[in-house]
Amino acid sequence: MHNNNKELTLSAPLSGPVLTLAKVPDPVFASGAMGDGIAIDPLNDTLYSPCEAVVTHVARTGHAITLRADNGAELLLHLGLDTVELQGVGFSMLVKEGARVSNGQPLLRYDLDQVAQQCKSLVSLMILTNSQDFQARPITLKSVKVGDPLLHIVPKLANGVQIDIEVVGIEVQGHIHVAHRGGLHARPAALIRQTAQQFTSKSWLHFAGKSAACDSLIGLMGLAVGEQDEIRVSCQGPDAEAALQALLAALSTALAEDNHAAVPAPIVQRNRPAEAGVLHGVCAAPGLVAGPLFRLNSISLPMDAGNHEPEQQRHALDAARTQVRGEIDTTLAQAKKHKNTDEEAIFAAHLALLEDPALLDAAHQSIDQGIAATHAWSQSIDVQCEVLQQLGSPLLAERANDLRDLKQRVLRALLGETWQYDVPAGAIVAAHELTPSDLLQLSQQGVAGLCMAEGGATSHVAILARGKGLPCMVALGSTLLDQEQGQAVVLDADGGRIELTPNAARLAEVHQAQLDHKQRRALQQAQAHTPALTLDGLHIEVAANVASSAEAADALANGADGVGLLRTEFLFVDRNTAPDEQEQRIAYQAVLDAMGDKSVIIRTIDVGGDKQLDYLPLPDEANPVLGLRGIRLAQVRPELLDQQLRSLLQVSPLSRCRILLPMVTEVDELLHIRQRLDALCGELGLSQRPELGVMIEVPAAALLAEQLAEHADFLSIGTNDLSQYTLAMDRDHAGLASRVDALHPALLRLIAQTCAGAAVHNRWVGVCGALASDPLATPVLIGLGVRELSVSPVQIGEIKDRVRHLDASECRRITQDLLKLSSASAVRHACHQQWPLS
Repeated sequence: MHNNNKELTLSAPLSGPVLTLAKVPDPVFASGAMGDGIAIDPLNDTLYSPCEAVVTHVARTGHAITLRADNGAELLLHLGLDTVELQGVGFSMLVKEGARVSNGQPLLRYDLDQVAQQCKSLVSLMILTNSQDFQARPITLKSVKVGDPLLHIVPKLANGVQIDIEVVGIEVQGHIHVAHRGGLHARPAALIRQTAQQFTSKSWLHFAGKSAACDSLIGLMGLAVGEQDEIRVSCQGPDAEAALQALLAALSTALAEDNHAAVPAPIVQRNRPAEAGVLHGVCAAPGLVAGPLFRLNSISLPMDAGNHEPEQQRHALDAARTQVRGEIDTTLAQAKKHKNTDEEAIFAAHLALLEDPALLDAAHQSIDQGIAATHAWSQSIDVQCEVLQQLGSPLLAERANDLRDLKQRVLRALLGETWQYDVPAGAIVAAHELTPSDLLQLSQQGVAGLCMAEGGATSHVAILARGKGLPCMVALGSTLLDQEQGQAVVLDADGGRIELTPNAARLAEVHQAQLDHKQRRALQQAQAHTPALTLDGLHIEVAANVASSAEAADALANGADGVGLLRTEFLFVDRNTAPDEQEQRIAYQAVLDAMGDKSVIIRTIDVGGDKQLDYLPLPDEANPVLGLRGIRLAQVRPELLDQQLRSLLQVSPLSRCRILLPMVTEVDELLHIRQRLDALCGELGLSQRPELGVMIEVPAAALLAEQLAEHADFLSIGTNDLSQYTLAMDRDHAGLASRVDALHPALLRLIAQTCAGAAVHNRWVGVCGALASDPLATPVLIGLGVRELSVSPVQIGEIKDRVRHLDASECRRITQDLLKLSSASAVRHACHQQWPLS
C-alpha cells in the first residue's frame, strides 16, 4: 500500500523548452489519453529521474522508462515521438527494472544527433499514468534546466476530488494583446482550445462585450478578435493559475505560420485598362505555366423530404466524421514525417473544427427534427460560414473556406463518393474557391496550376500551393468560371494574369520555358555523380558541408565528392557535459561510413563567440567574436582538443580523415597543434598522421597563407567569417547583413593571396563558406585558384553543372580585372555580364 496522500514536486528530467501536452505533435499524447503531464523539447542527451522512485518498467527498445514515486504516482518518461521504431539504436539505458533511483540520477542516454535525424520529433514526455488518483499541475511553462521544479503532483480523494479543496473554484483572470497575424482565426483558435483542454479548469475569452468558452473553436472565431486586440482571459477551477499562464502564453506567441512573410499580393488596380482575353488577379504562389483549363464544381445536394430516423442519421454522421478524421490523421502523419509545418497546422485546425461542439450541436438539432445527416451537416456549416463572413474581417472570411472544406469531405463520406477528382495531369484547375484538401488531392494528380474566382493570398490554400511549388492565382472574379472547359490558357502568376486566348507561339514559348527548367534540374541531378571538369579539363572537387552522419549520407546521395566541412559543434552544444572520447569516435566514424570511399574534412570544435557551452564557462567579453573562439579555446582548455584529436585518430580508415583547425591567426598555433597530433599518434602507435589543414577566416591567416601552407597540408577558406572580419561588419547585424558580401574586391584579393601562397608549397585551397554555394561566384573562385568547393548537399548538382560550362583559363584572365573593381555590387554586375546564370 502506497502512501498516496502526499504531494510531490517533480524536477525537470531534461533541459529545454516546456510544452503543454496540447502542443505535442501526437494525437494520443496531446489528447491526454495516456494521462496528465508535460512535455520538453530536449537540448541535452541524458534523461534524469524527476524524483526518488523505483523503476517499474524499462522499454525493450530503450526509449522509455516507467517509475513509481514514493507517494504512489506512476510516471512514464518517454523520449521522443515514434522512437520505438528506432529499435533501440542510439539509446543507452543506465538503470534496470526494480532499481531504486534518486532524484537527479541519470536514467538513459541517447545519441542526440542520430535520434533527432531518425525520429518524428524529439519532444519528450513525462506522463502521470494514474491520473485517476493524482493530478499533475505545471509549475512553469518556460524553458527549464535539469533539476528545475516542473510539476506538482496532487493526490485526489477516492471520488476524484482534490484534497486541497480551498483552491477549487478560484477564478483568475488576465489581459493580453493577441499576437497572431489576422487575430483568432482557425489555427490560433485551435491552439487556444488545445491549450485549455490540458487543464481541469474552465476557461473563457471575453472581447467587445461577448464571451466564448475556450473549448469551442467556432465560439472563439466568432468573437472576431483581431491582431493586437486586447482581450480578457478568465479561468476557474483547481489549476486555474496554470491554465491562465498557458493561455496567456499561447495568445501572445504568434504561430510559426504567422511569422512567414506572406507573398505580397500585387494590388489589383480596378482602373487598369482592360486587355482582351486577359483576366487580372492576385498572385498567391508564383510561377508560369500553360495547360487546359479544367473547372471544378462543389457537391450539390438534392432536395430533402425530411422524416428521417434521427438515430440512424446520427450514426451515419458519426461514421462519416470518423472516416474524415482518419483521412486527416493520415494527412497529418505525412506532413509531420516530411516536417511540413504549414500543412500540419492547417489540418490540425481542421481536426479541431470536426469536433467543434457548436457545429455538432446545430447538426444534431436538425437531425432530431428528421432532417437528413447530409443536409443537417451542410446547413450547420453554411450558418457558421455566414457568421464568419459577416464579421467584416477578410481573414476570417477566408477561414470560412476551411469549414467549406470540412463540409465537402464529410458529405463525400456520407454520400459514399470516392474522393478523387477526374482531372488530367498538366491541367490548370479553375474553381470558385479551392479548399486545402482539394489542393493536396490535385497536387498528387499532377495538375500544373490553380486559379480561383475568390480567395486571398494569405489563405491556407495559398500557403500550401507555395509549399508545393504550384503556381496559384486568386481573386480573378466570376468571369473565370464562365470559360470553356478544356481551352488552353497561360497562367502567369508572377504577372498576376491569366491569358485566355494565347496563340500557338505563346503556348510554345511557355511550354519551352517549363521544359527547359525541368530538364535543367533533371540533367544536373543525373550528372551530379560524375566529376566536375571545366571545358579545358580542370577538375574541381565539389564537396558538402554537413553536421551529422545523416546529412553526410544525403550529401553522398546528391553526388558529393567528399565532405569539405564537418562541423563538430553538434556534439558539444545543448548539453551539460562534454561528449567523451568514445561518443565522439562513434559519431566521426558514422560520418566516414556514410561517405563510402570519399574523404571527410573534420573541423575541430569551434565554439566561443556566438556559440557558448553551458559546461565551459568563458569570461564575459565585450566583443565575443573577437575573443576566445576556435583554436584559441584549445589554449585555455587543451584537454578538450586533446580528447577530440584522440577520438579522430581512432577512426578507420584514417587516410580518409582530414583535420581542419578553425580561427588560426599565426604559424605557431598550427605548429603547436601539429606537435600535439604527432605526440598523440605516438601514444596510439600510429605510423602516419592524418592530413592537417588550416581555416582561412581571419585576414591575418590570408596574409600569412604562404607561411601557413609550409606546415599545413591544405587551406580551406571560411568566407562568412572572413567577410565580417575584413569588412568590420557583424554578419548578424540586421542593418548591415546585406552589405557583408564575400564578392567584395577586398575579400577577392585575400582569396587570391591565399591561393598564391598555397601554390608556393603545392597545397590545394578549398572554400567552405557560403560563397562556394553561390553559382555566380563559381567562375571567380576557379579563376582565383580555388580547387575545392564545399556546398550545401542540395546544391551539388547545380554547382557541378556550373563548373562544366566554364573555361578555367578564361576565368583566370577575367578575374584579374575583377580585383580592380571598387565594390561588391560592381563585381556582381560584371559576373552577370561575363558568366550569365542560365
